[in-house]
Amino acid sequence: GHTLQPTALVHEAWLRLDDQHGARWESRGQFLAVAAQMMRRVLVDHARTRRALKRGGGATQVTLGHAEHAVPGTDRVDVLALDDALARLAALDPRKARLVELRYFAGLSIPEAAAALGVSLATVGREWAIARMWLRRELDT
Repeated sequence: GHTLQPTALVHEAWLRLDDQHGARWESRGQFLAVAAQMMRRVLVDHARTRRALKRGGGATQVTLGHAEHAVPGTDRVDVLALDDALARLAALDPRKARLVELRYFAGLSIPEAAAALGVSLATVGREWAIARMWLRRELDT
C-alpha cells in the first residue's frame, strides 16, 4: 500500500512543531525528542485516517528507515501496532521508548541518541539491543 513520503512526514512534523508558538527547548536533545514524537504522531494520525477511509480494512505500514535502525527481521511495520508497542514500552521503561523514537522517527545514530539522552554510548548500545528484542517480540505476537 501507499505510505507517507519522507518529505511529507518532515513537512507535517515541522508544521506541528511550529504550532508550539515560541516553545523554547532546553537542549538539542529535548528538541530532537519532541521532533521524534511529532513524527510518530504524524505517522499514527496518517495510519488512522487511512484505516478509517478503508472502513477498518488493512493497516498502514511504514518502512522504518535505515537497516541499522530497524527491528531485526522487520522491513515494514504496522505503524498503529508499533505505536501501541511503544506505549507499552514507555510504561515499562520511558528511556528505552524515547530511544526507539529517536532512532526510528528522528533517524538518529547511536552516538546522536546518546548525546540527546545524555547517557553513554555503552548505555545506549545496551538499551537499544534490549528495546529491539522487546519490540520484535511484541510485534511478532
